[in-house]
Amino acid sequence: MKAVKKLSDTKRISDMTSAEIKDEVRKAYTKVARRTVTGCCDQEDAPTKESTSSYCKSSPIDMKQVVLSFGYSVDGLPASATESYAGCGNPIALASLREGEIVLDLGSGAGLDVFEAAKRVGESGRVIGVDMTPEMLQKAEENAVKLGMTNVEFRKGDIENLPIEDGMIDIIISNCVINLAPDKSRVFREAFRVLRPGGRVMISDIILHGSLPEEVRDEVITYTGCLGGAIPEEEYLQLMHDAGFENVKVVEKAKFDLGSSARISGYKPKE
Repeated sequence: MKAVKKLSDTKRISDMTSAEIKDEVRKAYTKVARRTVTGCCDQEDAPTKESTSSYCKSSPIDMKQVVLSFGYSVDGLPASATESYAGCGNPIALASLREGEIVLDLGSGAGLDVFEAAKRVGESGRVIGVDMTPEMLQKAEENAVKLGMTNVEFRKGDIENLPIEDGMIDIIISNCVINLAPDKSRVFREAFRVLRPGGRVMISDIILHGSLPEEVRDEVITYTGCLGGAIPEEEYLQLMHDAGFENVKVVEKAKFDLGSSARISGYKPKE
């Protein structure tokens, strides 16, 4: 019989380096890619009843229904494009993508948002997905082959250090990924760097109403479940301003107990 893992037996986020936190995130989303996770928690690693964390669901979730609830069209998509969905919204719904544009998806996972964007920019456009989890990249590339899409590309990389040239991107999208980055200010500086003048970002992410209890914020499972690393709305928007973005705003948000799933936009100045 497998021993139950107690939170006291695990390392805390506050004890970890940035590299160690990223490794925990990578391990968690490797499980998502392999379909051993159907919600934000792995069944085997879920907290016990005595845990202070009650914010991750350990019961199975129909990810196709989740995807549909965010307004995606799944017609023609293989199940493998939705089964590993780990987002908190639909940034494509905000993007107003145009034919011929170059799009970058930060933390592209199994490729759902990349494929949605690729339909909108057409063959004259291009969509690049960046992800640091090899299993997710492999799944995304396999999905692209299944769909016969030739205007998409997936690159292994860290969103704090993007493998993208300066000023080549028209629009950046991201779906519930920036909250996982230890250095969010660097993520926004990198996003600003790779955007062309006048380019824009359209993000779905988790923002907090206030601060989290320390015991919740410090749990690895809460961090990799997209809550522990989230920050308050005002701090999130200020980091974007500090990176150089203008007209930064929360377009809409759906509240839950501790925060909101928010859609956030911003623009790089034309000059």
